[in-house]
Amino acid sequence: MLLTSNDLVKKAKLRITEIPDNVFLADKDRFVLIDVREKNEVDGGIIEGATHIPRGTLEMNIHKHLKEVTGSDYIDNVAIALYCRSGARSALAAESLQQMGFEDVYSLRGGITQWKDDGYPLVNVIN
Repeated sequence: MLLTSNDLVKKAKLRITEIPDNVFLADKDRFVLIDVREKNEVDGGIIEGATHIPRGTLEMNIHKHLKEVTGSDYIDNVAIALYCRSGARSALAAESLQQMGFEDVYSLRGGITQWKDDGYPLVNVIN
């Protein structure tokens, strides 16, 4: 049976943990925040403290990024929060990182769209 992208996202959301932005903000220093949107999408701004790693290259770059951010080779238990525009790609990304063995992975519910709708600010991307 073929699945649509919506079917795939729905299945992923059953296997991952989504958190609302207020829960993320209450404990934001605990997380490594990653924006998985495409380059043209982040030009409009990102959530402060986020690093842009596009969904298409996340699996290839996650180990290096976490080691750089934490200054440690021990990255198994790093808390990772992911977001995209709506929460769909970040759900797929969270599931993929779980398949890679990461256990403390979250997707921001509603993505950056919900973030903006809730009145939270964005910052410009520093190139």
